[in-house]
Amino acid sequence: MTDQLASALASFDLLLAVYLVAITAEAMSGALAAGRRNMDIFGVAVIAFVTALGGGTIRDVTLGNYPIGWTQHPEYVYLVLGAGLLTTLVARYLHRLQRLFLVLDALGLVAFSLIGCSVALNLGYAPMVVILSGMITGICGGILRDVLCNQVPIVFCRELYASVSLLVCALFLIMRSWGIDSDINTLLCFIIGFSFRLLALRHGWRLPTFSYHGRWD
Repeated sequence: MTDQLASALASFDLLLAVYLVAITAEAMSGALAAGRRNMDIFGVAVIAFVTALGGGTIRDVTLGNYPIGWTQHPEYVYLVLGAGLLTTLVARYLHRLQRLFLVLDALGLVAFSLIGCSVALNLGYAPMVVILSGMITGICGGILRDVLCNQVPIVFCRELYASVSLLVCALFLIMRSWGIDSDINTLLCFIIGFSFRLLALRHGWRLPTFSYHGRWD
């Protein structure tokens, strides 16, 4: 991780726990997605890695935050690859993989959104950039996963997804401006965001869709 992200995680033990949960959950969701496409072990490892660490990499490149986080902490790469490969061993014993896939993805979405906000704040960016940083971190790993698995990313066509990330990031900044303790703020935003995503899945909440079948000429 970069110096700024490492500093943020060192300051907040809860944020470190959230980060570890996030990369593990996203690696598992990536492995499950690869399994649904009948990929080999190398494919599983690549998809797990991209899903877990891709959003943070894009964020760091966008913000000019070098060196890229995982290059400085290879232990997180080992954790991600291990979680992905472990999933291939236990997946056959798990029931309702679709539900597990969505729950893991929701965990990663909310956790990464909070991490992205924290990184941008530590770099001194304006609130709008902080929110966008959180959203990039939260949704880009899933976008890369779905694209590599030849699927339309769920962020563009399914239940509320990017909107959840936006809510979490905005709520995090609002509560921070109220002077709420950072650990409490992180925990509350995590619970609210995760619950909101699960409710959206359960009730099928989604944004209005656009469908156009006309001709250009």
